[in-house]
Amino acid sequence: MSEVAIVGIGCVGFRPMTPELSYKELMYEAAVKAYDDAGINPRKDVDVFVTCAEDYLEGFSIFDEFVPDQLGAALRHLFTVSGDGMLGLSNAYMLIKTGQFDTVVVEAHSKASEILTYMDIVAFALDPIFNRPLGGHPYYVAGLEMNRYLHDTFTTTEQCAQVVVKNKKNATQNPYAAYGANVTLEQVLCSEMCFYPLKKLEMSTLADGCIVAVLASEKVAEKLTDNPIWVKGVGWCTETPNLETHDWSMPVYTRVAAEMAYKTAKIHNPRKEIDFAEVHDLFAYKELQHLEALKLCEYGEAGKLTEEGVTAIDGELPVNPSGGLLGMGYGLEASGMQKLLETVLQLRCEAGKRQIPDAEVGLAHTWRGIPTTTGVIAVLSNVK
Repeated sequence: MSEVAIVGIGCVGFRPMTPELSYKELMYEAAVKAYDDAGINPRKDVDVFVTCAEDYLEGFSIFDEFVPDQLGAALRHLFTVSGDGMLGLSNAYMLIKTGQFDTVVVEAHSKASEILTYMDIVAFALDPIFNRPLGGHPYYVAGLEMNRYLHDTFTTTEQCAQVVVKNKKNATQNPYAAYGANVTLEQVLCSEMCFYPLKKLEMSTLADGCIVAVLASEKVAEKLTDNPIWVKGVGWCTETPNLETHDWSMPVYTRVAAEMAYKTAKIHNPRKEIDFAEVHDLFAYKELQHLEALKLCEYGEAGKLTEEGVTAIDGELPVNPSGGLLGMGYGLEASGMQKLLETVLQLRCEAGKRQIPDAEVGLAHTWRGIPTTTGVIAVLSNVK
């Protein structure tokens, strides 16, 4: 089967709100950038288009009816993945692996500023019999999980707060980031307590934006670019979503997805073979949880590594050099594509001041957020 590469990528955003742009205009501008980056004409050179969206977040049904025009996909093969953008990436990867298609475009976006009842939508996703009737803000689930994680691993609140300090500082060097800032550990620890022990600054804030990526088979990729970024492996998993039965301390969905991706990519020692990682950090403690599930450190060790600077941009294992979702903003179904974007830029040596020297292998990871237990991972490399 053909190798698969990312040959083009385009981004618009991320910003707290984009009142001057509709979601269609966000998609159009990101697509134009991606096609220009790849050097292709979507009407002639693309076999399949994939859009990633959830009707509840878009505000109307059958959202993909309104997608083709701005992607150049009218009367072309197009389908919707109701999930994170990296699930779309996984589908594109498999479509090319079949040998039936050579070029696939993946789109994911967020127009979160127009969603007036976002938390009601999240609450609606809770179990309708046992959990939803309890009421309250659905992020109480994150508070409970964080509390259990801290108890089981002896991770401290200071170590969780250090994630915020690191990521927001990284984001100050990222032109795509909405919430870069130089905050202190004390400011994070003294921020408003929202869902004990989760504080306000430890939660990512919603942002608008769109990312479009172009994937191609080996024979096409090598004609289009001298610097393809190879997708060495992908993995995905959905653990039980039931609050009563899923693991509250270890994100099993990430562990299983990682094992799948590592097997395909022939990664045997992730800590030594992966140069940097973009890890989902909707909440600060989730970055630590996910690092452990990705086998980039031992269970209960992530907080200590963060505290010691190991996960800083200039550390031994840089994590979220983009600023993560804490710095870039939470892009809903585009959050995985935010991770993909930074991984591609780093591997192409186009990350500017936040560039990691000599990076050859990067990991992009996403989680679909509360109340799901769905994770997706991609291992990328600039070396074939």
